[in-house]
Formats: sequence, structure tokens, C-alpha cells
Amino acid sequence: MTSIRATAVAGLFYPDNAELLNGWLAKTLGDAAKGNKVETAIPRAIIVPHAGYIYSGETAAKGFELWKGAQDKIRTVVVIGPAHRVGFRGVSTVDFAALATPLGELGLDAKLRDELLQRFDFLSIHNAAHADEHSLEVELPFIKYLLPDAQVLPLLNGSVSVQEEVDLIRDLWRRDGVYFVISSDLSHFLEYDDARKVDAETADLIEARGWQALSGEKACGYKGIQGVLAALEGQSLQIERLQTLNSGDTAGDKSRVVGYGAWALYENPHEVS
Repeated sequence: MTSIRATAVAGLFYPDNAELLNGWLAKTLGDAAKGNKVETAIPRAIIVPHAGYIYSGETAAKGFELWKGAQDKIRTVVVIGPAHRVGFRGVSTVDFAALATPLGELGLDAKLRDELLQRFDFLSIHNAAHADEHSLEVELPFIKYLLPDAQVLPLLNGSVSVQEEVDLIRDLWRRDGVYFVISSDLSHFLEYDDARKVDAETADLIEARGWQALSGEKACGYKGIQGVLAALEGQSLQIERLQTLNSGDTAGDKSRVVGYGAWALYENPHEVS
């Protein structure tokens, strides 16, 4: 078995040509920087969508752009997303040495993975669940472009409780150099105006840290969002909305849309300008 997880949706969700992908990332991240506030702090976590780049890539770039120049701080990126194709109990990761992108491989933080496997019985190796999954993969080119030397730890949510997710995220959050991508789209396949209403309600819940009211109807990756909000309940945290829109605003029709949003989570709000 190969020690590299091959791409599954390169050429479908995003360019599989390195030159084209590199150019798209350079332009899109540059455009995102123009619209974002200038921050001196680096968000510890970002919530970003995972659809095809023509639909949600510009929104995802709003979050990733805030990590530009953070190579000296971000050692490992934990990417948490929902399983769309394979059902399983708990949370799964992989035993590959690296994950492929068209821009080159991202090394897997095997030391951290193995420590977590020893600590949490609901975490397991499940390469098959990751093989065709897009919710984590579409975030990897952003990471490789901005943080070429960072390692990654992919965590795919199956049937997992809030408390299990909280325990896992709390363990990871206390570790220096570990940052988070929470991968999630918002509402699915509503009409444009209905989606805007639902997504606005979801955005308000996220920013009010009302994690108990989140559900799969509001955000497909809600378990990761719940986990990070619940894990930091009672702690100082600033949540900044960067953008919300839907596929009717980008490359889709307005009769059946998918919602997207990006947020930055700062653990030291006093450092944020």
C-alpha cells in the first residue's frame, strides 16, 4: 500500500494542474486580503467551506488569508470535517505518511496522531473513509501554498458525540503550534432567499457560541463547529465573521443553493486590532 494519500477530487473541485492552481491561489488569496481587515493576531482556528473552488473558494480564502506569513507559528494544522461517503462510529484519521496535493505533499503529523490514538478509543484509522472524501482534501492546497512546511492531521467525523469532540479538541488546543481548520458548508439545496435566512440564523448562532442549536440542516460540518465552540466555553474567544454567501451568488442558479461562510476564531481577543 502506498504511504501517500492520493487526491480524489483534484480536477473536479479544484485545478489539478500545479501552475493553474498556484496562480488561482495567489490571485484569490490576494483578493481576499484586500477585503479583510489588517490583523496582527493570527486566528487559532478558521471555519471555512469545502465545495468546489468556483462555488466557495473565494470564501475559504477569506479565512486562509489570515494565516499568510504565519509559517513560524503554525507547526501542525488539524483539519476537521464531516464524512460524506462512508459511515463509521467516532472520528477517523489515516496511517499515510503524507497527503498529496497538486502543489506537493503535506506530511502527516504521525507523532501527534499516535498520541491521540492511545488516548481516545473513539479515534481510529480508517483510510477507506478518507479515500474519496472531499471535505478535508479541498482545504489542503491552501495549507500547502501558505504553510509549505507545516504538517497536517486529518480528522473525519462520523457518528461522534459532542463530548467526544470536545475532549479531542481540548487535548489538541492545549498544544503549542497546533492550529485548526473546521471544514463545513452551511444550508443545502434551499431556494436562494430561504438559504440566506437560514444561513444568517446559523451565523448568529456561531457568533453567539450557541453550539447546542446547530444541526446538520444548518451546517454539514456542524459537529466540528460544535466541538470547538463547546470546548472553549467559558474561555476568552473572539469570533469574527469574514463572509457568508451561497452558490447562487457565485457559480450556481438560485433555485437550489448551498450556503458558505468563513469565520476566524481568536483565542486572545485583546491582541486583535
